[in-house]
Amino acid sequence: MRRKLAAGNWKMNGTGAALAEVTALAAAHPAPAVDLLLCPPATLVERMARAADGTAIAVGGQDCHAAAAGAHTGDISAAMLRDAGASHVILGHSERRTDHAETDAIVRAKTEAALAGGLIAVVCVGETEAQRDAGQTLGVVGSQLTGSLPEGVTGATVVVAYEPVWAIGTGRVPTLAQIAEVHDFLRAELVARFGEAGQGVRLLYGGSVKPDNAADIFATSNVDGALVGGASLKAADFSAIITALEAAV
Repeated sequence: MRRKLAAGNWKMNGTGAALAEVTALAAAHPAPAVDLLLCPPATLVERMARAADGTAIAVGGQDCHAAAAGAHTGDISAAMLRDAGASHVILGHSERRTDHAETDAIVRAKTEAALAGGLIAVVCVGETEAQRDAGQTLGVVGSQLTGSLPEGVTGATVVVAYEPVWAIGTGRVPTLAQIAEVHDFLRAELVARFGEAGQGVRLLYGGSVKPDNAADIFATSNVDGALVGGASLKAADFSAIITALEAAV
């Protein structure tokens, strides 16, 4: 059985004062029936890891470099994240692919680096609105999945998040049938490539997940949890999503 996962991506939000939300979230879910993950900006990783120590909340980074070390000003390595207390890292988010021109090959190299550094990689895939309208969704996410994942993937090392680009931060959400179509396709692709190990890889949905739509999304085929953006910044909002996920267990 794949254990459900509620992951929060704080993106470029949060200063030290925001760590109060971590304390509140931990108090609300001292023994959750699902896994919990928060990925703050790099400036907060170490402080959040300290705040979450002894709780059920894991901490992750939002990106890492493909190199273990070197002359890469402004970048952060998997080893640095691990040293700061992170156990996970988000890779290939559409905002990274768009804003920093990250290709599937770059995401794959970063994923390899993350795994070598002892981090669990949360690898993101998703189509744009134009690609969705052109009927290219499965081709796009399938190509991203193939190109972004290295060999030897297992459920213990990689999580895959489907985030349609047009639904991120827009309030628009695909229909449940559309979510199921993509998640079922991704599951089939994972099993075809990795065999039984592909069954163990958790598939998260991301894109305007909110407390009022979470329960329906979590009841959808092959949805093992969520990668949540804005709604993960406040403990009260994220807590409601976690509760909905626990109800789906």
